[in-house]
Amino acid sequence: MKFTAFERSKQGTGASRRLRITGRTPGIVYGGGTTPQAIEIDHNTLWHALKKEAFHASVLTMDIGGTESPVLLRDVQVHPFKQLILHVDFQRVDATTRLHMKVPLHFVGDENSSAIKSEGCIANHVISELNVLCLPSDLPEFIKVDLSGLKKGSSLHLAAIPLPKGVSVVVHGGDKNPVVVSVVVVAAPEVIAEPDAAAKPAGKAGAKPAAKTAKK
Repeated sequence: MKFTAFERSKQGTGASRRLRITGRTPGIVYGGGTTPQAIEIDHNTLWHALKKEAFHASVLTMDIGGTESPVLLRDVQVHPFKQLILHVDFQRVDATTRLHMKVPLHFVGDENSSAIKSEGCIANHVISELNVLCLPSDLPEFIKVDLSGLKKGSSLHLAAIPLPKGVSVVVHGGDKNPVVVSVVVVAAPEVIAEPDAAAKPAGKAGAKPAAKTAKK
């Protein structure tokens, strides 16, 4: 994805506040062995770009004054209750340096699984993204996970997921092969029987019907 940024000359809290009033978002670009550069981006353009998954998990092309450079989105500060982006951070990308990134998982094929299609189960997504290590040119926007082979009582572990070429997974913690998807049996809803009308208690035995009042 490509986006346009502009050099930002004035810095500081007051300058950033005035910049936001004009519809721009302050930001910074760092890394790559160069001095950090203060930038500003059109707020509405950035707001819509942040809604796209690829903007968070792929190498972006930043255009500043006609000069393009590859960057990664590293941090976004958003107002606690307003639809307002306060600040954004990007990191320059070196083509020869491996990246440590979070990549989302896309689950497909669950409608073809026998457990889900005919055995009353659902696929519980235990992990929705993976920490990966790879060169910028090998960074995938997402990793596809095929659920068509899921069976009742089974689970899909990390080792069973094919990874794109040049991509390795970084696992934190003791479990090096964690569960990614588990098959959960959905309990059938409890059926409560309606009481039979014939079983309802009758009135008092031998009770006489009330006498009608004669009209005058």
